[in-house]
Amino acid sequence: MRPLLLILFVSLSASSAEQRRLPDENEKCLEEHPALLHYFSWADYFVLAAMLIVSCMIGLFYGFFAKKQETSQDFLLGGSSMGTFPMAMSLAASFITAIELLGNPAEMYGQGTQFWMTCVSFLLVVPITSHLYLPVYMKLRLTSTYEYLNLRFNRHCRLLASGLYMLQMILYTSVAVYAPALALSHVTGLNTYIAVTLVYVVCIFYASQGGMKAVIMTDTFQAAVLLGSLFLILGYGVSWAGGFSLVWHESAQSGRMEFFNLNPSLTVRHSFWSVVIGGTFYWATMFCSNQASVQKYLSVETIGQARKALWVSSLGLILIYTVNFLTGMVLYSVYKDCDPLKAHQITAQDQLLPLYVMNFMGQLKGVPGFFVAGIFAASLGTVASALNSLAAITCEDVLQGLLGVELPARRGAFYAKWISVFFGAFSFVLVFIVERLGSVLEVALSFNGMVGGVTLGLFSLGMFVPWANAKGAISGAVVGLALVLWIGLGAQVAVFNGQIHLESKPISIDGCTCLNSTTFLEDQFHDAQDTEVFFIYKVSYLWYSVIGCLVTISVGYLVSLITGLQDPAELNHDLLSPPIRSLIRIHKKPQNRNVQGIANLALEMDDEKPRSPTVTLEITKTTPR
Repeated sequence: MRPLLLILFVSLSASSAEQRRLPDENEKCLEEHPALLHYFSWADYFVLAAMLIVSCMIGLFYGFFAKKQETSQDFLLGGSSMGTFPMAMSLAASFITAIELLGNPAEMYGQGTQFWMTCVSFLLVVPITSHLYLPVYMKLRLTSTYEYLNLRFNRHCRLLASGLYMLQMILYTSVAVYAPALALSHVTGLNTYIAVTLVYVVCIFYASQGGMKAVIMTDTFQAAVLLGSLFLILGYGVSWAGGFSLVWHESAQSGRMEFFNLNPSLTVRHSFWSVVIGGTFYWATMFCSNQASVQKYLSVETIGQARKALWVSSLGLILIYTVNFLTGMVLYSVYKDCDPLKAHQITAQDQLLPLYVMNFMGQLKGVPGFFVAGIFAASLGTVASALNSLAAITCEDVLQGLLGVELPARRGAFYAKWISVFFGAFSFVLVFIVERLGSVLEVALSFNGMVGGVTLGLFSLGMFVPWANAKGAISGAVVGLALVLWIGLGAQVAVFNGQIHLESKPISIDGCTCLNSTTFLEDQFHDAQDTEVFFIYKVSYLWYSVIGCLVTISVGYLVSLITGLQDPAELNHDLLSPPIRSLIRIHKKPQNRNVQGIANLALEMDDEKPRSPTVTLEITKTTPR
């Protein structure tokens, strides 16, 4: 879902091809009534530049003036000394992409409120993360999350998962930067490539110089900018639209207020079941097994701090999604009589919100700049977290795990910095490939769901199935990945070929000055050309994570059963989720129960620092056998 979570599926490459030649009288009318009434002013450029400069200054401070970061742990984990609130804000900021900030209001405008129910997933995934996965990570304190798979299974499983993550994040960051930059360029006049370059240059600078500390503190600042811009646009919008009650009433009359579509079909794009169940699995991939997230958990000292941060970030995500969907109601209230997409004022629905901001708030100097700064802030947060996590994986999994290169502890930060720069440059180059992809949101989110679901399945198999072995884990991951790639890529081809069409809620063109019935009939005829495709390709992208995760676990266990089950007694029980450790402890032989119990109790204290070996040894000695 986030993976996200969902925004409107916009087609970049197809958008230009789908534009039909307008009748001559319509072209003349558009010249007399331009779609864009205002453009960026010097005040807007100043506000945007100020946000970028402050972000750079934070990186400069932590890179050159704060306490020197020498080891890779200092650079990648912030020395585990970050505060709870900054980490929570950073966590939320890394989950919210610019694609979603533009796509969620458009989702509300076009398809209604059903997707807002993903907020239920935020409430469900926090206790799942806090009590089932987080205790394992906080005990082991591994810089690379995927080192867990090496300890639980083998190095091949570790390298498979880390390789998939690297591919996932490099592609996702490119999409997350390019898509909103393109949408903004159509409406604000900002050059797409200049905008993309600015984001990458600023982000590479502060992420590579200041490390995790700079990433978290910059994310906190950028989250404030993002929230401020969202509330400003919503506040002005509701006021000018006639008040909240009128805006809500108009959306309800149009049939857009839908929260409990209980249709059980897997092909329904957004139903209650796909959004809540599929969304919970999707967000579990982000909270429970994502390298960037786990790194931030380890940037604080205790598990209690991490748990508080999870709840704060979850509530922050609910707030942002709610504001996004309320803004979508405002958009419908304004454009209910003339859809800008049908009127050919924009080429894709993710341009709807920027068009509204420029036309209705463009005369307020600095407001459009503040809005764009919020969009840029979301892109920066996404890329910065990705670069830091990619540096961690490269140092731990590739250089040390695969190549056997021992990095000197005193030079770890130096290597991590340059690795961050490399991945930033590589992701930037991929932008020019991303622009040739189809449906932007669906590519980004469904690819996250495909890879993320398989990764979540691997970690779940390791933590919850103590009998699973390495052969089972790799077999499950390969089968799960092959299945979801077949479904997801097949669906993308069908979308690109026009075989799958996204149905929208009713719209009107009665108030369009420059749109006649001939043009509308052409659009209707074009939309009617959809052809039947194989059922499996119609499955909602929100189920990809569910499919990938469950297939990985199921196949993993079956192959383990065939090839010889792992003996739980031979496992380090710190690698298992707390409920599974408790069950195994209950069934252990009496002579071993006390030793295992003492070890677990000492390590499971929530809000205390890990006990020293000396203290644990003293307690063990006084325990009767």
